[in-house]
Amino acid sequence: MKTAVSSTMNSTWSLAFSDFKEITKARLAISVVFSSLAGYLLAPGVIDPVSLALLAFGGYCMVGASNAFNQIIERDLDALMNRTKNRPIPSGRMSVNKALTIAILLTVLGIVALYYLNAKTAMFGAISIFLYTSVYTPLKTKTPLAVFVGAFPGAIPFMLGWVAATNEFGIEPGTLFMIQFFWQFPHFWALGWMLDEDYKKGGFKMLPTGKKDTGTAVQIIMYTIWMIVVSVVPAFGITGDLALSIPAAILVFLMGIVMLVFAFQLYNKRDNPAARKLMLASVSYITLMQIVYVIDKFI
Repeated sequence: MKTAVSSTMNSTWSLAFSDFKEITKARLAISVVFSSLAGYLLAPGVIDPVSLALLAFGGYCMVGASNAFNQIIERDLDALMNRTKNRPIPSGRMSVNKALTIAILLTVLGIVALYYLNAKTAMFGAISIFLYTSVYTPLKTKTPLAVFVGAFPGAIPFMLGWVAATNEFGIEPGTLFMIQFFWQFPHFWALGWMLDEDYKKGGFKMLPTGKKDTGTAVQIIMYTIWMIVVSVVPAFGITGDLALSIPAAILVFLMGIVMLVFAFQLYNKRDNPAARKLMLASVSYITLMQIVYVIDKFI
């Protein structure tokens, strides 16, 4: 009897944990935390393990809260799409009130954790939640400009780490912000291209022209070029304490060129497999680029 009860409890907890990961989009949140930690490590000064832990915890809470609010707002639309119909709320596994409680609790915990670092970090975290839930989310069904708006909260994490470490916002975190800002467009438009049919079921307008056409492909190429340019700017010594050696800049540039090649392949083929390759290349690029930046600082 005890074994049966224990097994049931373990199953319940496992399902609850799985739903928590899904409502907060754990994989996305972890990637955001990674960007924040990279930004922190790039900043000058002594590395404080407690600050790193607060940044990681606060960052996860802020992203998790944004995603939870997003899924509450879009629950009816999520039910229409194959990609999202099995999420906790539309599937009926989680009530709206429970999801709202999680979202509010994560918001409070996130802001408090980031405030312990400094007020600027908490402010940027709060701005990120506001823009994502109150501007980006409602715009997704109204205009393709939603991706432009969403690129602002999406670009905050990389710079957030620097602000957390220095309590200052200047050209250095501004450069980190711009790198991730321009990266957002090829990444999310490639994703939007892949999921265009499903997005249309929910009424989402994610592609810049509204279609999987040459115009969208050209914009993807242009933003990829801007991303490459900004990514190597620190090698020219004009970004204050944010520096990049020539060998590291060449490596980052070559990684960007690889991504650009995939963007041109999408332009030529205009199909979902090409879009998927570009999306995967973009994920690899942002992660490897941040790793190169951090390693370059310490060698």
